[in-house]
Amino acid sequence: MRRLPFRFVYFFIMAMVASGTGAQGQTAPARSQTAPAGSAERQALQRGIEAVKTGDVARARTEFEKAVKLAPNDAEAQSALGWTLAQQGDPDGAVARLRTAIRLKPAFVEARLTLVNVLSNQGKSAEAEQEARGAVKIGPANAEAHRLLAKIVSVRPGDESLSEMKRSVELAPERGDLRDELGTILAQRGQFAEAEASFKEALRLQPNLEQAHFHIGMVRLQAQQLDEAAAELGKAVELAPQDAAAHYYLSKTLAAQSKKAEALEELRKAAALKPDWFEVQVELGLACQHAGDPDCAVAAFEQSIKVRPDDAEVYNDLGLALIQKGNAEAAIPKLEKASRLRPADAAFRGNLAIAYMQRADFDAAILELDAALKLAPDDSSLHYDLGLAYKLKDQLDKAVVEFQNAIRLQPDLADAHYTLGILFWQRGEFDKASEELQKAIQIQPNYAEAQYTLGTIFKQQGKLPEAAAALREAIRLQPDFAGAHTTLAAVLRQSGDTQGAAEEAKAGARLAALTNSLQSATFSTNSGKRLLGTGDIDGAIAQFRSAIQSEPNYAAAHYQLAVALRQKGQADEAKKEFQRAAELDAHLAAP
Repeated sequence: MRRLPFRFVYFFIMAMVASGTGAQGQTAPARSQTAPAGSAERQALQRGIEAVKTGDVARARTEFEKAVKLAPNDAEAQSALGWTLAQQGDPDGAVARLRTAIRLKPAFVEARLTLVNVLSNQGKSAEAEQEARGAVKIGPANAEAHRLLAKIVSVRPGDESLSEMKRSVELAPERGDLRDELGTILAQRGQFAEAEASFKEALRLQPNLEQAHFHIGMVRLQAQQLDEAAAELGKAVELAPQDAAAHYYLSKTLAAQSKKAEALEELRKAAALKPDWFEVQVELGLACQHAGDPDCAVAAFEQSIKVRPDDAEVYNDLGLALIQKGNAEAAIPKLEKASRLRPADAAFRGNLAIAYMQRADFDAAILELDAALKLAPDDSSLHYDLGLAYKLKDQLDKAVVEFQNAIRLQPDLADAHYTLGILFWQRGEFDKASEELQKAIQIQPNYAEAQYTLGTIFKQQGKLPEAAAALREAIRLQPDFAGAHTTLAAVLRQSGDTQGAAEEAKAGARLAALTNSLQSATFSTNSGKRLLGTGDIDGAIAQFRSAIQSEPNYAAAHYQLAVALRQKGQADEAKKEFQRAAELDAHLAAP
């Protein structure tokens, strides 16, 4: 049977013992309000206490209600019933019973302490503090009274919280949980060395005290002692696997150690344990996005919206996750909501435009980007995206202007130089094209697609040595780039290097013939996604088809090919590819 947390049972049992009702049927000194030990009221009260010990609060309540009905002026019965009502989520009923117990027995410290807890949970801080001070006055040697008062006043500056907690520890030096709470107050005051000493003493007294391991872990994390922090927080999670905070901060520690997979797993656990923890859900969504898991990201952001339905940033995050998933139809209303909530945010409008582009609604994208640029005329990314929209509409002259604007505002934007180079190439301006591609490579030396395109342009210009050099560099950067091998073979053949041409042609054919190579398909798909992101739809389609040739049942390649075909306006073929992707992977349903 499920057991109640130690502290709840401890406080309750101690209250009964202090009032004279123990596990062996002991009674308090005779009073007119208290029934004899063998009476029906005392028997009901005793049965209720036994039920509390086993965690059966419902049965305990039934027995305590019997006791109160039999002896309504018995303070212990009223207090016991108040305690069970609080455990069952009826704070108002609990307060009424506890106040009755205190009225019947003003010196009943334990009833006051239970009342303090209930009032604190209700957010009635002033009333809780008044009752706590009353408990300290009536029971100056009661460690729990000092503890609760310390907890209540800890939100205010001053030394009272620390002095009350120290007094609590003096009165019950054997309790590790009190040492732990003293350490917490010390840590809040920035006295980390003293805090850690207190936490360690807590663990000496109670080696498996989860909160002490947690707090030491937090101190070590704050000090950037990551290995020690991970060890302590890991122990806390082991002792209390349902503690969402322990999982969350263990995740932060692991992330700081660059253990991304382990960090994400702990973050997932924290979010599952506490779904209404907004910050955790948002962090989980962002982490899943970075890990390339849009399904996880979408679920986390949707949960975040349930917690804060008017948070513009989360609607934007959800929209971006849906774009990452390839579901522009679902992304658009989320991004529209973000823009309505924060109409002056140019970035939100820019993201909405990206969703429209993914849906191949280029006119709507251009309208959004024009509106965004009125809000942020010097945003290079908005000019770049507007250039893409114009390129996708085949309005190349307007696209060139926008890419040039993006470069003017951000000269090191490699993708802008690359895409501008593609445009110049398409217009037959080879020198300008090669110049822009070389700038892209200078900014991003590992840009294999730029090297490949540059080599192709040099080949068309008859600059065979330059073409061979660029293509060899593309192959060095991405050895599985089948197209680069094939094009290099043609260059070498034109140069008279028949042996080199044969070797490269063989390599290209070998890569193209790897029909069971998931690695080759993954490479081609990733390359295609990158090209699609720069507006090179034809290049992207070629890469996705190459991926499917390598691995015909690779669902992601079919899905991305469908997205690219739809952007190109080939709706029927796109529909077939979406259907094929869904057949291979049910998670990749058409947006």
